[in-house]
Amino acid sequence: MPEPEHRLWSLLRGRQLKGYKFRRQESIGCYIVDFYCPELKIAIEVDGDTHYQKEAIESDKKRRQKIESFGVRVLRFTNKEIIESPEGVVAEILKILPDKDEKR
Repeated sequence: MPEPEHRLWSLLRGRQLKGYKFRRQESIGCYIVDFYCPELKIAIEVDGDTHYQKEAIESDKKRRQKIESFGVRVLRFTNKEIIESPEGVVAEILKILPDKDEKR
């Protein structure tokens, strides 16, 4: 696992974010997302430098549309965001996670 993914995983695993379980390397259709919360249908993708090449941008767009067609919300973060501001990344994720009481 690349270092940014490892760092993010250390913040997601063990139900650390409002008690929600995240999984690593989860299949959605024919794609594998970096992290996935099945209870809320939220996928988190970590983008390295190769994701900013022209071909990769178009491929990521199609990939995102296909994943979202399964009713999954996709969040994307760059390696740089995770390394430089892990607290900011977690804050962005927490914004969309309902409290367990609210979900019912």
